[in-house]
Amino acid sequence: METTKVKERIFLSSPHMSDEGYEMQYIKEAFDTNWIAPLGENVNGFERELAEKVGSKAAAALSSGTAAIHLALKAAGVGEGDIVFCPTLTFSATANPIIYQNATPVFIDSDYETWNMSPKALEEAFDKYPEVKAVIVVHLYGLSADMDKIMGICKKHNVAVIEDAAESLGTYYKGKHTGTFGDYGIFSFNGNKIITTSGGGMLVSNNEERIAKARFWATQSRDQARHYQHSELGFNYRMSNVVAGIGRGQLKVLDQRVAKKNYIFEFYKRALGGLEGVEFMPSNEWDEPNYWLSSMTLSGLIRPIDVMQALEKENIESRPVWKPMHMQPFFEKYDFVGDGVSEKLFENGVCLPSDTKMTDGDLERVVENIKGLWFK
Repeated sequence: METTKVKERIFLSSPHMSDEGYEMQYIKEAFDTNWIAPLGENVNGFERELAEKVGSKAAAALSSGTAAIHLALKAAGVGEGDIVFCPTLTFSATANPIIYQNATPVFIDSDYETWNMSPKALEEAFDKYPEVKAVIVVHLYGLSADMDKIMGICKKHNVAVIEDAAESLGTYYKGKHTGTFGDYGIFSFNGNKIITTSGGGMLVSNNEERIAKARFWATQSRDQARHYQHSELGFNYRMSNVVAGIGRGQLKVLDQRVAKKNYIFEFYKRALGGLEGVEFMPSNEWDEPNYWLSSMTLSGLIRPIDVMQALEKENIESRPVWKPMHMQPFFEKYDFVGDGVSEKLFENGVCLPSDTKMTDGDLERVVENIKGLWFK
């Protein structure tokens, strides 16, 4: 009996180790020196090299991007009852740490020009909630938010800004790395990110004293004493020396990964941009995206679910655009300010496979399966 061969899986965005084996060099060094546990030269080196790469004075290597957001909020003085503005169109990891600090999120709508936080909705939110402790800005899918407008509004209201650049490492806004405009920036090295340590994150800031404090909190707030003494609540958030070694190796190929993500986006845009009802992520003259995930919206008879199901049948991974936080069961009780742009992007958006290991043949396979929906 003839069996049907399963087609090779095309992933949305999977880990991609360097061809040069940079990661193994640092991992081997950690093993050779028996420095496996948290902290060590790889951690110090990764912090230093990442900070230099993005142009920040200091960095703290942590267990996740979520941990980095948590400590950024804590460093900004966010506590019980405080209001924090947060984009609604994001992953829940952006919003969850607000709840960790017993603070109250208010969700801000997107605009079509950037897919990120709407400056207009942000101004409206400040009118409604003048006593705000912090604003979290997200650079969605590697697209930069309009930071000049957002920073101008936040400075006018004298509020701390935290940039969630989990998806945008390697993205520039007007020639400067995202994650370095606000008081704090965070990056993620989860398995699906543009570079990965398998898991992990980084908190960056030009305030070296606050980064030192974040490292202290992340190491169980252990006081300088011969015995174990703790005067503050601590967290087990530090990155391991082995994981940091992977990160140091991955950082060496970041520019290659950004170039490939751009290539993938341009390939899709050329091949699919002419289809009826198809629009791709916005581009702005001041934005140099890393295009972490190539995404498009559909306004015709073909819907995102049609695309996702057609690709799924061919063992190709895709997914919807993030479901807004104000529509999530856990967060729907919190206020939302905006015109519903984020809901439209969720309703009409789909993220296409953007794996940096994809060949032109893989890309053609994706494109042909999508085109087949229009040309049956």
